Amino acid sequence: MDRAVRIAKRLTDLVGASIGLAVTLPFYPLIAAAIYLESPGPVILRQKRAGELRDPEPGAHPYGLPRPVFRTFTMYKFRSMRPEAEALTGPVLATRDDERTTRVGRFLRRTRIDEMPQFWNVLLGEMSLVGPRPERPELAEQLAMAIPYFEERMRDVKPGITGLAQVSLSYTGKPLPESLLSPFESGMTNPFKVEGAEDSLADHMRMKLLYDLAYVAATEDFKAFLALELKILLETPIVMLRAKGT
Repeated sequence: MDRAVRIAKRLTDLVGASIGLAVTLPFYPLIAAAIYLESPGPVILRQKRAGELRDPEPGAHPYGLPRPVFRTFTMYKFRSMRPEAEALTGPVLATRDDERTTRVGRFLRRTRIDEMPQFWNVLLGEMSLVGPRPERPELAEQLAMAIPYFEERMRDVKPGITGLAQVSLSYTGKPLPESLLSPFESGMTNPFKVEGAEDSLADHMRMKLLYDLAYVAATEDFKAFLALELKILLETPIVMLRAKGT
């Protein structure tokens, strides 16, 4: 990452996260009450997430490749699923009509309100306002093994509350009708035309990867970074208000 970009990004994060917390904090009691009244249990969810990519370590892999290693941190968000939703399944990717999600949780996800507590992660320096979304460490490793260059989206870049993929694609990563990728979706997904594999989450993650890599590339040039960063920050409130990408 360009040094000027790194400095500008951290300053933007500190100012933006401070303002974000000051503006949203008064709404926390209302959000917490809504979550608890429908589904008693912890209101704030604490999850271990994969952050920046570290130097790879040799490890067991069917093809003899080094296993990707990520810096991990505890991410905070408002709980949108039932308590103990993963007690039987373990960590799994959330789907579009996930039955584990509560009614309040669906609203929080559509509007991205569930991500508000991550302003604290930004102040701690564990996240940035803008960057690739952090995955669970177990899932990030699996995806890196299955999707070429997936781990490169986190090289020298902190995960973000919002990102280019989040303002350009649906919640899961499926291209929206107005997306630049929409006309090419059929040719970029399910390459082996496996029956029943259409609209898969793996294909959606590949779509997200394209946008994440484009953002990472922009951080190498200050002008390109500044234009893209401002675009994402300005479009994020619109995405929240319109519940875009549900």
